[in-house]
Amino acid sequence: MDVQSSLALIAPEIVLGLSGLALLLIAAWSRNSGRLVSILAAVALGAGTFLVAPALCSGAMGPDTLAFGGQFAADAFASFAKILIFLAAIGCLMVAPTFFDRDGAIRSEYPVLIVFAALGMAIMVSATDFMTLYLGLELNSLSAYVLASFMRSDDRSAEAGLKYFVLGALASGILLYGVSLVYGFTGTTAFSGVRAALAGEMSMGLLFGLIFVLAGLAFKIAAVPFHMWTPDVYEGAPTPVTTFFATAPKVAAIALTARVALDAFGTQADAWRQIVIFAALGSIVVGALGAIGQTNLKRLLAYSSINNVGFILIGLAAATAAGVSAMLVYLAIYVAMSLGSFVAVLMLRNAQGEQVEGVADIAGLSSSRPLLALCLAMMMFSLAGIPPLFGFWGKFVVFQAAVQADLVVLAAIGIAASVIGAFYYIKIVKVMYFDDPAEVVTGNAGWAHWLILAVTAVIVSPLGYLLTRVLGDFADRAAAALLFVA
Repeated sequence: MDVQSSLALIAPEIVLGLSGLALLLIAAWSRNSGRLVSILAAVALGAGTFLVAPALCSGAMGPDTLAFGGQFAADAFASFAKILIFLAAIGCLMVAPTFFDRDGAIRSEYPVLIVFAALGMAIMVSATDFMTLYLGLELNSLSAYVLASFMRSDDRSAEAGLKYFVLGALASGILLYGVSLVYGFTGTTAFSGVRAALAGEMSMGLLFGLIFVLAGLAFKIAAVPFHMWTPDVYEGAPTPVTTFFATAPKVAAIALTARVALDAFGTQADAWRQIVIFAALGSIVVGALGAIGQTNLKRLLAYSSINNVGFILIGLAAATAAGVSAMLVYLAIYVAMSLGSFVAVLMLRNAQGEQVEGVADIAGLSSSRPLLALCLAMMMFSLAGIPPLFGFWGKFVVFQAAVQADLVVLAAIGIAASVIGAFYYIKIVKVMYFDDPAEVVTGNAGWAHWLILAVTAVIVSPLGYLLTRVLGDFADRAAAALLFVA
């Protein structure tokens, strides 16, 4: 494929890259341009969504989607993930100004970093070579480290950024070491070449390489036992940044893990399936048990994200087209639930306009803010997988795929463990509706918060089931593209 065709395939990434550079110049030369840069960044991400949509609608796959000698794939699978990433990033840009205005004004660096992080994630989900993978991963990570410590006057934010940087650097080192082992034993960094080299018997050195690669990626998706950074970073980072971390990067990391496991290591599914099953069950149990004693809403939602990653990994463990499709359906629903939950937390403000994060502070919220309490309760019930809310459908399709792949025991354990997670979700609802009013949440929220909360509430409501056919079709096309072998 010539350079012109390759450039056409990476048009969304070119738009984001040029937009990021242009916004950086605007931020450098114009004071108090935070809101303008945020609007332009959202427009750039919207343009990226528009450019990647045709590949998903047409179910693009095969050699025609490969760019730059097979290092980049603009297929339907990548398009599905990019749409979720870009839409989540737009939502995080919309809710940020109100939060940062209490410190004077939103700094224009925030939307610029979001754009560059989204660019890195777009490269990640399209990577078909370990070198491309690492390029996108580091572009996203470097932006994320700065975002985590964005509140320079807040010690918690600085601590979150430092912890994320140190542990992220460790995870990158582990990943690179695994890539070096894979390259040493296969002689290539291309996923297709690694897959061909693994067609026979796997050597011990290559097995270690596979383990190190999956360990490095497990940190990025916050799967057990590499989850330890999540509660501290989620609590310490500014809430709009935490909202971003819980949505867009999670999509990118899970999609990347699926591509590496099923594309590069697809012929050795039995070798990595045990690792994924362990991470899935560990994440479900640790996420559920860890959230029970939390008194901070952001830390509780951090453990909730660990818990949900476990359910998503059950779909990956199936290593089938149905498993990948179920994983993507769950991922799309999870983005809506997580975005709605964190936006609801953003709307919890006291009379001085300061952020309220304590579970005790929302006691009796139903009497003072009934609509906000209702929306937050819907998010909690949906995250718990309680029908008829849409979160139930995500768990259902994942467990169904596991049963179809003869992983009945895994599905049964997952279903049983999900009952533990329901406890702390229902506890939040109980505090809001049955405890004596704390009368702490008295501040008002902006229109952007209400808009996003309303949209996500409609999605997780029973009306969300109207999307099952369309969402399932798109997920099936994305799964077919990922599992396509040239």
